[in-house]
Amino acid sequence: MSDEVVSVPFDESSEGHTPHNLSERKFSRPKLRRYDSLELESGKLHGHGHGSKDLSWGVILQLAFQSVGVVYGDIGTSPLYVYSSTFTSGIQHDDDILGVLSLIFYTLTLIPLIKYICIVLRANDNGEGGTFALYSLICRYAKVGLIPSQQAEDSDVSNFKLELPNRRLERASRLKSKLENSQFAKYFLLLATMLGTSMVIGDGVLTPCISVLSAVSGLKQKTSSITEGKIVWISVAILVCLFMVQRLGTDKVGYSFAPIICLWFAFIGGTGIYNFFKYDPAVIKALNPWYIIQYFKRNKKEAWVSLGGVVLATTGTEALFADIGHFTVPSVQISMCTLTYPALLCAYGGQASFLRKHKESVSNTFYDAIPGSFYWPMFVVAVLAAIIASQAMISGTFSIIQQSLSLGCFPRVKIVHTSAKYEGQVYIPEVNFLLMIACVAVTVGFRTTGKIGNAYGIAVVFVMTLTSSMLVLIMLMIWKTNILLVITYVLTIGLVELFYLSSVLYKFDQGGYLPLAFAAVLMTIMYVWNDVYRKKYYYELEHKISLDKFKEITIETNFSRLPGLAMFYSELVHGIPPIFKHYAENVPALHSILVFVSIKSLPISKVPTEERYMFRRLEPEGLNVFRCVARYGYTDVHSEHEPFENILVEKLKEFIKEDLWLSKTALKSGDSDDKEGSLKQADEAFQEEVEMQLEIVGKASRAGIVHLIGENEVVAAKGSSILRKIKIDIAYNFMKKNLRQCDKVFDIPRKRMLKVGMTYEL
Repeated sequence: MSDEVVSVPFDESSEGHTPHNLSERKFSRPKLRRYDSLELESGKLHGHGHGSKDLSWGVILQLAFQSVGVVYGDIGTSPLYVYSSTFTSGIQHDDDILGVLSLIFYTLTLIPLIKYICIVLRANDNGEGGTFALYSLICRYAKVGLIPSQQAEDSDVSNFKLELPNRRLERASRLKSKLENSQFAKYFLLLATMLGTSMVIGDGVLTPCISVLSAVSGLKQKTSSITEGKIVWISVAILVCLFMVQRLGTDKVGYSFAPIICLWFAFIGGTGIYNFFKYDPAVIKALNPWYIIQYFKRNKKEAWVSLGGVVLATTGTEALFADIGHFTVPSVQISMCTLTYPALLCAYGGQASFLRKHKESVSNTFYDAIPGSFYWPMFVVAVLAAIIASQAMISGTFSIIQQSLSLGCFPRVKIVHTSAKYEGQVYIPEVNFLLMIACVAVTVGFRTTGKIGNAYGIAVVFVMTLTSSMLVLIMLMIWKTNILLVITYVLTIGLVELFYLSSVLYKFDQGGYLPLAFAAVLMTIMYVWNDVYRKKYYYELEHKISLDKFKEITIETNFSRLPGLAMFYSELVHGIPPIFKHYAENVPALHSILVFVSIKSLPISKVPTEERYMFRRLEPEGLNVFRCVARYGYTDVHSEHEPFENILVEKLKEFIKEDLWLSKTALKSGDSDDKEGSLKQADEAFQEEVEMQLEIVGKASRAGIVHLIGENEVVAAKGSSILRKIKIDIAYNFMKKNLRQCDKVFDIPRKRMLKVGMTYEL
């Protein structure tokens, strides 16, 4: 028997019994060749397409309606505070209103519409979006991952491949080579991804604060007894309730929220059209960008500073891309172009018309511009829209933490799947509690939307800028876009975003420090965890037990055999983990079946279930020892409905059937002169062998499944620097001890779990 990986598809209809037609299958000799990559350090990547969803127009329109409630709540509530955040010192000139309206119009057109709807959505990762989607695309095309866990078979996963143009350009190959050979580039990409993730989490804190506070502030207009303090505490009460219901999940989030957000867009669009015709239709002149130039000439530095308010019109734009996994590219494009974009232009145009006649109302433009009889319905819908916008960002925060956790960039936390129907909807208790505390602290501490807006602007623009940077890499290296188009993108959208970034950073001391402080804390946590995680992996890789060494250990150790099936968990993909030698020296006993299980995260969104498990049999065969690599994408979930052990046992049986059949076929193809009688005898012997092997597995699993967890303690090596000791001995070990362990992630029964301890000096 060869020590090689079997990568042959298995007929699901044969699960649970030996198929009688196995011997009738015919494979060409190339397909019988099996490649062993469990000892390899890298693999090659092929090309394949984005995960487009082939759906009917009826389904696409249905998804477009649902996307309104999930994707556009944040950008839809921006009219609550954009003008008040822009004109913080009042309106000095009539045409300043036209200049700002022109800025809003071209910013909405350039960034959400052209950049995200027309360009960025194309960079989806098999239907998934967000910072990690861009990072995963780059990691799959160029070997820039910092953990050497690539395997040749990974490129055979259907979702792994990239769609590459036939014409390969030399500059793309040069860029790929530079990235692969530069350690600085690898760290920079990882840190940029972490920074983008941290800023999105910061959005999850700031969106509920500014949206709810802006909506509730409408009470001041109609109720004189409502003070600023009462507004703050009412907002806090709403926020606490919002976070408390997160554990219930949002199973029907699209259908529940979409009608309210659609009503919201109808209200703000209709009010905008009413104000446009009632007060000053001449604001249509703002379509002329000349008013932007005049605005900067008149106000100079003040105009540049005010860009921090204008950019708030694009808040939530990243959600267009991050939430694409729940919908499709066409559905999001349709809802943006037919409803969101027109409604927002009408809303901002109507508010500008109102301000031309009522400059003194700039601090509370939204509510002052509402017709009297329409005030309370608009207030109620505004509060509901703010809650929905907050809900969408909180859910997005949970999702992005799940993605970062799966790639080893975040400490283990409990992931609760709140919907059996919508698998992307998750809830993280620890993170939910911390988000609630942060939101309450920001609302009570800042009290006004102006200061929160300064913080919010930095988070928004940072994520946009990082997205553009990664997108340019994808354009050059993967899409192989014409260099003139790339330069055009950088000189238009790229420069505009950098201009906005410089403006929001100017308000660093006026609240802008908040998202950067959040990002610093989160990046420190993520970097410490990821850095030690990588060092631990390299330690295991350097001290792994080779196949020859494993044979030597099994021969030299007089193992007693115990009834049952043991699963030995490890993060090491290549070779046997060094902790096994420690186990063998102290417990010289093996179960009837032993499976070394490695959990591996691939830089793709999903791994199809039928392609998830790779098995191999280790020699000597009589020991019944196997290796299994379970591969997951960064949005895959570990099934809570069927225990992991049950799935693995069934997949092991499938592997044994295919492995034996391949061995038999290889022997037959080597001796084509066998007579019919001998072939029949060989088939019968094969069937008996299959049944015997399956019975061994079945008997072992019935006797009991034991889970062996490698509990590795890590300490800084002797002579390490103080910083290294703080990072490993204090920071990492504190997080490890106070967060979830492997057994909780896989819901392993404690009564059947045995932890094997070993200390690594890093």
